[in-house]
Amino acid sequence: MKRPKDTGKLSRQAYERELAKLHEELVLLQKWVVEARQKICVVFEGRDGAGKGGAIKAITQRVSPRIFHIVALPAPTEREKSQMYFQRYMPHLPAAGEITIFDRSWYNRAGVERVMGFCTEEQARRFLEVAPELEHLVVESDTILLKYWLEVSPEEQTRRLQERITDGRKTWKLSPMDLESYRRWDDYSRARDEMFEATDTKWAPWFVVRSDDKRRARLNLIRHLLDHVPYEKAARKKVELPSRQSRGEYKEADHPFRFIPEHDWTGDGR
Repeated sequence: MKRPKDTGKLSRQAYERELAKLHEELVLLQKWVVEARQKICVVFEGRDGAGKGGAIKAITQRVSPRIFHIVALPAPTEREKSQMYFQRYMPHLPAAGEITIFDRSWYNRAGVERVMGFCTEEQARRFLEVAPELEHLVVESDTILLKYWLEVSPEEQTRRLQERITDGRKTWKLSPMDLESYRRWDDYSRARDEMFEATDTKWAPWFVVRSDDKRRARLNLIRHLLDHVPYEKAARKKVELPSRQSRGEYKEADHPFRFIPEHDWTGDGR
């Protein structure tokens, strides 16, 4: 993919300012989805280290998990391997008043499964034939379907995966599969290209997010999502806190509460 013009890293201050505005809009979107009983399905795919998890966190940070459902399925069980391929994904599609976000999805078959040999070439090609038909049915069921591919440069992916090796807070993010996908950069590129060619349809197109600058990518993605959902911005009703009830005869309980220790976080004290 052709590299974009370097626009410079977005500062944390600018990022947090703009993200706060977008969070307010996401709350309005959430309200509309519930009241209008709408269904939204968002698919996140991309290279390892491209920032899918961080983008999903940015979207869901200020909204209700009862409305925004994150689906990140583990490797299939032996029973699930015997099912029709799409079967284990179908129960997670949104019902009225819900937004489902797939952190990797049925497109595993077109990517990791195909590249790593977890499925046959015939199974992968059959998936590429069937996926557009399935997504057409999803869209025809009055579900808004958005598919995002996060693309990172080889250099930035190297930096991020190296960081997962050395930063104790991020070691859980690194798996043997990440290392193998890193080695097979070109194989994944070919699989991605064939996936786009077969499944980039007018009813369910792919949208590519350049993610070398994580902050800018998250803002761009959320803005795009909001712009592609025809939600109505309902006016907020004025709310005032009511007066608290009078204390009456209630007295604080005389109980040996177990308060957790309070540490001095301003210095080196423990």
